[in-house]
Amino acid sequence: MPDIRVSSWNELQERLYEGSWQQDLRRFRSSYAFRGMPDVNDDLVTGLARLGGPFEQTEPHILRAFRKYARPEEAAGTSLWNWLALAQHHGLPTRLLDWTYSPYVALHFVVETMDTFDRDGVVWCVDYAKANALLPEVLKQVAARECAGVFTAEMLDEAARSLGDFDALGKDNPFVVFLEPPSLDARIVNQFALFSLMSSPTARLDHWLDQHPDLSHRLIVPKELKWEVRDKLDQANVTERVLFPGLDGLSRWLKRYYTPKT
Repeated sequence: MPDIRVSSWNELQERLYEGSWQQDLRRFRSSYAFRGMPDVNDDLVTGLARLGGPFEQTEPHILRAFRKYARPEEAAGTSLWNWLALAQHHGLPTRLLDWTYSPYVALHFVVETMDTFDRDGVVWCVDYAKANALLPEVLKQVAARECAGVFTAEMLDEAARSLGDFDALGKDNPFVVFLEPPSLDARIVNQFALFSLMSSPTARLDHWLDQHPDLSHRLIVPKELKWEVRDKLDQANVTERVLFPGLDGLSRWLKRYYTPKT
């Protein structure tokens, strides 16, 4: 997977939107998913894997408990995939990873906390349309019929209604799908969110991408550029106040905005 170290705000914009022109549509529509992280050394280990121990055995139990104890108004219907998205959204350790369609939202998470401004940040960029070429045939057919680059819970339900059924599809050839969650709340909508989902709880997306280097690249944001990125995102209204609607997000934004530069 190639790393591209940018040197300026203008180069960063060019790199983030590079390849977004779709000739058949005659529109600028990127097929990349973006994930911003404050430290270039951060990996793509899932929250589930960070639990440690036999986490692959823990997965069905922790998800079952979440579904049992969730309040009725927070229920996600009958689809396992909606429940998995809801759980990830509220901080439960799952095999999902958070991504966004928006390069600016990804940049926000590179420069969200000032205590990481002393190290380079990174934006992971994965072409989900190209990744779909490596899907098992049953998922390819669903995506082709729907003319979709990413999956909804209903689309995944057609091929697999349980984690066991889903994992069986990738037993011989692991794969990743990108799952677009339902509009559960304003935070998901404002963050233009989607999730990556590997075909095994023990699979690492970064390791899988290393085996398919044509699907992704990383943009390294130098620490010297972080203040400029932060200030320009604030000017563009890409802030905690917008991405985390409510008083908590407002307080986080004001605390950061009024903290003096040292």
